[in-house]
Amino acid sequence: LIAEEKVTSVKVGVKEVAEYLGRPRYYGDEELANRTSVPGVATGLAWTSTGGEILFVEATSMLGKKHFQLTGSLGEVMKESAQAALSYVRSKADKLGLDLDFYNNQDIHLHVPAGAQPKDGPSAGVTMATALVSLISGRPVKGNISMTGEITLRGQVLPVGGIKEKVLAAYRAGSTTVILPKKNQADLEEDIPQEVRDKINFIFVENIEEVLEAALTKKKSTTRKKKAS
Repeated sequence: LIAEEKVTSVKVGVKEVAEYLGRPRYYGDEELANRTSVPGVATGLAWTSTGGEILFVEATSMLGKKHFQLTGSLGEVMKESAQAALSYVRSKADKLGLDLDFYNNQDIHLHVPAGAQPKDGPSAGVTMATALVSLISGRPVKGNISMTGEITLRGQVLPVGGIKEKVLAAYRAGSTTVILPKKNQADLEEDIPQEVRDKINFIFVENIEEVLEAALTKKKSTTRKKKAS
């Protein structure tokens, strides 16, 4: 038997989508630019069970006694990544053009917003290191850049998982440049749609110095022009 019943048509527009699904979860390009407009903030990429997401890492400092505080519901692996990032930056301060005494009489606080959401994994290592160098050098991170990758104490950038989801998250957020580990290049070529690859500039790196070169704004020159006599 076939049930004969009148079917009412339903029109779904932008207003209804927001009503049924809730507000958008993704950041736009203006949000990325605004959040990274000050030194100490870098944009990372995270994998979740529902897809990729943008992940901001914030660093700040204050007078203190060399304490390193981590907040944002970070798991043990992520905390270790933060420690590795700080140790690398401290050990390479001279090479990175940083004040050798930046950690003396200072406390550093590193925070990953959305504190109610647990976070873990090693892939935020490069983002944490970039946020720290940005803070110490006073050089903001370029607003259109996002990144992912594990960092070692020697500054090597190791491959991570979830590349497809992370790149798509960057694409949705309007990030036009994505920094990835060199060893993840094959994942990009296999998994990411061509239309997405065409709109993003991918930078493949093997060490954190390459990340910093690509991600940080140039240091402003302090040279003064001589007055004509």
